[in-house]
Amino acid sequence: MDYGGWYELDGEKDFRYTVSVVFCAAMQPPGGQKTITNRYVRHYNIIYVEPYSDASLKTIFGNVMDWMFLSQTKNVYGAGVRACKDNIVIATITTY
Repeated sequence: MDYGGWYELDGEKDFRYTVSVVFCAAMQPPGGQKTITNRYVRHYNIIYVEPYSDASLKTIFGNVMDWMFLSQTKNVYGAGVRACKDNIVIATITTY
């Protein structure tokens, strides 16, 4: 990344230039995972997001479901489907 490319590991070991490339990376929370060096980390902006509580997730996903139900004009959801909103939200959080 510092020199605009990498050396090819196979064959003639030619230098491969990278042009107009944007790098994006993600990692799991610390604890048991392999660490990466500061030399590599300096190329990125580090952003940490605190995990949401279940109450916050219920509010977020519940509002998304309410918006979805209210925004439908052609295919309106029936009362039976709208009544399942809380169960859908809980299932989404459990899966998440």
